[in-house]
Amino acid sequence: MKLTVLILSIFDFFNNKKILNFFKSKFIGIETIVDVGGNRGETFDLFDKNFKVENYYAFEASPINFKYLEKKKLRSNKKNFKIINKAVGDNLEETNFYQLSDASSSTLNEINKDSNYYKKKSLLIDFFTFGEPKTIQFKLKPILLSDFINSNSIKKIDILKTDTEGYEFRVIKGLGDKIKIIDYIYFEHHYDDMIKKGYTFSMIHNYLEQNGFKKVFKLKMSFRKAFEYIYQNINLD
Repeated sequence: MKLTVLILSIFDFFNNKKILNFFKSKFIGIETIVDVGGNRGETFDLFDKNFKVENYYAFEASPINFKYLEKKKLRSNKKNFKIINKAVGDNLEETNFYQLSDASSSTLNEINKDSNYYKKKSLLIDFFTFGEPKTIQFKLKPILLSDFINSNSIKKIDILKTDTEGYEFRVIKGLGDKIKIIDYIYFEHHYDDMIKKGYTFSMIHNYLEQNGFKKVFKLKMSFRKAFEYIYQNINLD
């Protein structure tokens, strides 16, 4: 594990505990989790260790990161842990993917290399990764979550988690009317200008409210200009 990932994981431990406490107040067991941006299986570990989860679907766009996810699945030896090497979005057009040295920051969005935040982060990453290449670019064709839900006959999703470095809104829009079968949507939103998202937090907030969700949780991420949010389907009340 790279030192940068280790350092952030230490800071994130306390945030994860708060997120777990929230979901423990809502669930004993969980039928279905859809995890878009599975990275190296960190979120799977978090839920698997604390809940009985019947179905866990993890999407990871990067073939580089996906290799780690495959190893995690083999080690876990759990049939409920299903991994899919696909990008998820709101259309089926081929797009660029940017793999960064900091794997968790890899994104389907263009990087703003003039951003001061990007420049500061690059200096830090270069120091800890000893000059590894900053970016590898390749092409991917996203899928829609609505299509995946239909093809797998999924009737209900307890938690949709999306951590896609500025692509979260497009992941959610790709649900179409299937957004109605989700109880909780758990996502990150970055307020820095390193990634060219093409949307604001207000846009994603308004979209979720218009589709019957309310904000029930907000948490500042340590040492990042980002927050974690949880929105609840109002039909659960």
